[in-house]
Amino acid sequence: MAFSIAAAGTVGVYSSLKKIETSVSNGGGVSRCFFGLGVPSCRVSITRRLPSLANIPHASTTATEGGSSSETDTVPTPKVIIDQDSDPDATIVEITFGDRLGALLDTMRALTNLGLNVVKANVFLDSSGKHNTFAITKADTGRKVDDPELLEAIRLTIINNLIEYHPESSAQLAMGVAFGAVPPKYKVDVDIATHINIYDDGPNRSLLYVEAADRPGLLVDLVKIITDISVAVESGEFDTEGLLAKAKFHVSYRGKALIKPLQQVLANSLRYFLRRPFTDDSSF
Repeated sequence: MAFSIAAAGTVGVYSSLKKIETSVSNGGGVSRCFFGLGVPSCRVSITRRLPSLANIPHASTTATEGGSSSETDTVPTPKVIIDQDSDPDATIVEITFGDRLGALLDTMRALTNLGLNVVKANVFLDSSGKHNTFAITKADTGRKVDDPELLEAIRLTIINNLIEYHPESSAQLAMGVAFGAVPPKYKVDVDIATHINIYDDGPNRSLLYVEAADRPGLLVDLVKIITDISVAVESGEFDTEGLLAKAKFHVSYRGKALIKPLQQVLANSLRYFLRRPFTDDSSF
C-alpha cells in the first residue's frame, strides 16, 4: 500500500494549528496510529494541508453522543486508536473512555465531513470499558486511509468531539490546550523525553524506536527525516500518550539492515530535530 507523505517544510503544513503549538502537558490520554507501508520506500511530496482547527468538523449543537458522566466519578483514560494493520481494506478507529461513550453518531457524521465513509461500526465491552470501533474508507476511492495528514485530521476530529461531549476528558488529553476548557497540568522536558534506539531486526531490516514530546505533525516529520537520508520505512506503529509520542519503525537501506555508521547518522538527525523548539514556521 503506497503511503503518501507530505514532507518539505512539514512543520509549516501545520501552521494553521496555531493553538496546538503551545506547550501542553502529559495528562495520560492515549492515541495510537498504526500504519504499514506496502512498498520498501516512501516518495516525499507535498500532497495537501490539514484543515485549520476552525475547519475541523465539530459536533453539532443539537446532536448528542449519549453516554454518561459524573463529576464525582474517577475520570477514565480516554483512548483513540487508529489501526492500519488489522484490516487490509479499511482503517480501523477505536475509541474508549471507560463506559461513558454512547453510539458516537455525531462523531461518525463529523468523519464523513472529512470525505470518509464509515462502512462498519461495532461496540464491545471488556474490563477497561466500552470500545466503539469504526471501519473507515476514503469516499472517493473506497480504500483505506493512507495519508498521514488525513489520519491526523481524523484524530483531531475524534478528540475534538470527545472533549466537546465529555469536557472532563480535556485535562487528560494533550489536545486539551487546543480544544478544551481545562488544559493538562504538567509539561514535558524535551531533552529528558527524547529517546532514540536502533536495533537489528534480521539481516534485511532494522527496528527504530523513537520516544519524544508530542507535537503537531510529528508522524509526518519523522518519516521525512528518515527518508531524507535514503532510509526506507517499511512499516511502523505510532502512539501518542498525553504529550509523549512513541514510534516504532521497521527501516532498511537498499534492502538491508542499517550499518552502525548509518544508525548513528539517523539517530543524530532525529535527535537534533526533536530537541528543537516547535514553531509553526520551522523548516528543515
